[in-house]
Amino acid sequence: MSFLVDKEGYYGEFGGAYIPEILHKCVHDLQQSYLPVIESEIFQREYRQLLRDYVGRPSPLYFAKRLSERYGCKIYLKREDLNHTGAHKINNTIGQILIARHLGKTRIIAETGAGQHGVATATVCALMNMECVVYMGATDVKRQHINVEKMKMLGATVVPVTSGNMTLKDATNEAIRDWCCHPANTFYIIGSTVGPHPYPDMVARLQSVISEEIKNQLQEKEGRDYPDYLMACVGGGSNAAGTIYHHIDDKRVKIVLAEAGGEGVETGKTAATIALGKTGIIHGAKTYVIQDEDGQIEEPYSISAGLDYPGIGPMHANLSAQHRAQVIPVNDNEAIEAGYELTLLEGIIPAIESAHALGALPKINFKPTDLVVLTVSGRGDKDIETYLKFKSL
Repeated sequence: MSFLVDKEGYYGEFGGAYIPEILHKCVHDLQQSYLPVIESEIFQREYRQLLRDYVGRPSPLYFAKRLSERYGCKIYLKREDLNHTGAHKINNTIGQILIARHLGKTRIIAETGAGQHGVATATVCALMNMECVVYMGATDVKRQHINVEKMKMLGATVVPVTSGNMTLKDATNEAIRDWCCHPANTFYIIGSTVGPHPYPDMVARLQSVISEEIKNQLQEKEGRDYPDYLMACVGGGSNAAGTIYHHIDDKRVKIVLAEAGGEGVETGKTAATIALGKTGIIHGAKTYVIQDEDGQIEEPYSISAGLDYPGIGPMHANLSAQHRAQVIPVNDNEAIEAGYELTLLEGIIPAIESAHALGALPKINFKPTDLVVLTVSGRGDKDIETYLKFKSL
């Protein structure tokens, strides 16, 4: 049994494509074409060249000596924060815009929470000379002001969304509405392993460059191509999918994912979808969703704009349901403390999203021989104000 997608677009019982009729042709065309495009020699040549010369890959696998001493095991950090634009998001946007160009699309839309996917989308649109519209919750526009200005500098139109609690879920809703109105010329670059099939698989494949490099780098550094633990934060789940992709069916590797506990799973102010979610439909896929007894989606909360989402990618819902991955809620204060700890021990300021993965380290009993790879999915300069504000409370 594989934990990767099946030919119908499902991960176990999760996934599929639950979409309005007007989007049927767009999604069906993408389902038919994404694999032949990705697997073609011409795509791979251009994609790999851009990852190397534009993004700056491979990203380093860094042995964190002081962090390792702190947790009594051997911890390597996969440094996605060192990519162009400061996060893993660029791996996906470069791949998707090449697919959009292949399909003859001329207009790009995207949703963003923390702004990293929005910046990465605006970046590749500038590179490829395409129109770019980014939907972003008005709450996130305020808390990620620098990223908003970057997107505008790059030529994107940023549309603040004022429905719901004005965060990632609401931005995604508006992006889907736009797509429904302009299906002929518009390509929706989804930023995570969410949405209707083929998006979860397409994004996971484009991000799998992370785990491909981890295998090669571990072989070089440790003489084996697999760790004992792979760790990443998970909201929609793209950096997590990229981190685990090539080890997902290797039972020697334990998978630990950190989701946003917010102020605590029991408080109602949380985005801990695995801890609280029930099976439902969100943004075109069947997955776990935080919802009330009537099936209404509840408003999520997290200090992290990138993890503030009431669903989770169907790959990760299945990994949890099948007990392949351990998903740990990490609360706001735990993530902030973990972010400061990495900064002081290793001189690396992580994005608050990534700090959630670091916040899971104290919750695991490692052996001294354990080899751990943890993905630092983004850099923390976008979050400095949040770090400082939280610390002063």
